[in-house]
Amino acid sequence: MPAISQKGRMMPESPIRKLVPYAEAAKKRGVKVYHLNIGQPDIHTPDVALQAIKNFNGKVVEYSHSAGIPSYRVKLANYYQKHQIDITADDIIIGAGASEAILFAFQSIMDPGDEVIIPEPFYANYNGFAINAGVVVKPIVSSIESGFALPPIADFENSIGPRTKAILVCNPNNPTGYLYSEEELETLRQLVLKYDLYLIADEVYREFCYDGNRHASCMHLKGIENNVILIDSVSKRYSACGVRVGCMISKNKELMRTALKFAQARLSPPSFGQIAAEAAIDTPDSYFEEVLHEYHQRRDVVVASINRMKGAFCPTPKGAFYVVAQLPIDDSDRFCQWLLEDFHHDGKTVMLAPASGFYATNGKGKDEVRISYVLNVEDLRQSMLVLEKALEVYPGRTI
Repeated sequence: MPAISQKGRMMPESPIRKLVPYAEAAKKRGVKVYHLNIGQPDIHTPDVALQAIKNFNGKVVEYSHSAGIPSYRVKLANYYQKHQIDITADDIIIGAGASEAILFAFQSIMDPGDEVIIPEPFYANYNGFAINAGVVVKPIVSSIESGFALPPIADFENSIGPRTKAILVCNPNNPTGYLYSEEELETLRQLVLKYDLYLIADEVYREFCYDGNRHASCMHLKGIENNVILIDSVSKRYSACGVRVGCMISKNKELMRTALKFAQARLSPPSFGQIAAEAAIDTPDSYFEEVLHEYHQRRDVVVASINRMKGAFCPTPKGAFYVVAQLPIDDSDRFCQWLLEDFHHDGKTVMLAPASGFYATNGKGKDEVRISYVLNVEDLRQSMLVLEKALEVYPGRTI
């Protein structure tokens, strides 16, 4: 039998999606599954985006420009201008989601064996993107006790070596919901300037900030304009995950010329996705106000519920729509599978993402899970009740 590639063997399974067969089996047994494992909001996609697709009157669905439809990039640049991010359409390359944009960035700035520093826990697919590009992830551990604040800058500096090329941060953070402050970003700016590194900023959750907090973009940092790479997406902003449209942004002209070559190699981003995304920019502010209010309520239900459970702890996130919770369990992978295979309460169970998959350091996240509060408030209350009942009878409970 022909061999499988080393890269293929190294590619990790998604902690978010690998338990899907168990969830499907549970549903076939008649068990209701509350999906808290994936960042798929139940918020409606703006009508203006849906209508743009429905009203498409072209006779041919053509390739777009490899960097994305020009009119979309111009309109997108105007969106960023409103957020005091001074860019033009030429500073933008549209990708098939933020995922492809991150791959373009990795491939453009790093050779196989080069290193990227990432605070962990981090979005699980960063590991997969790194393996795809032949890049080595150097994790810097953040702690649940601090709410997953940026680790001490000395930890970053101690990890910088001759092959370190970049630091990657997600702000607000997936999976923790932590919102980095301007002061924390300033410490990164100084480090990037000192060692002439790239700073990759995944800011796809910029609209989701709570308790009066505001998002600070890495594009606002002075003196490192050619070092910053902004990654963004329409998936969460407009609850349009399936359109698969994101972007890579940088004022570094040589970098963008290089990234465009990778974009050309895959021809073009999705045409219908761009049509929807361009129209979505006209979404009224009232949409975001309603969505933010809804997520704020959902967050409070989840955090309060978990912190009432014996032996459980969950910090209060300031952004995104995730929490990482510490539970009295022996192994998060085993627990999440057990929930689907062996447990139900009144015919209901919950699907969570084991946090072990959001770390690069072996052994981390074994007593933690990521919860996406993307369901309505009543469903979240019910799912938290189910989780509490599960913890009471789980055979691997540690407290």
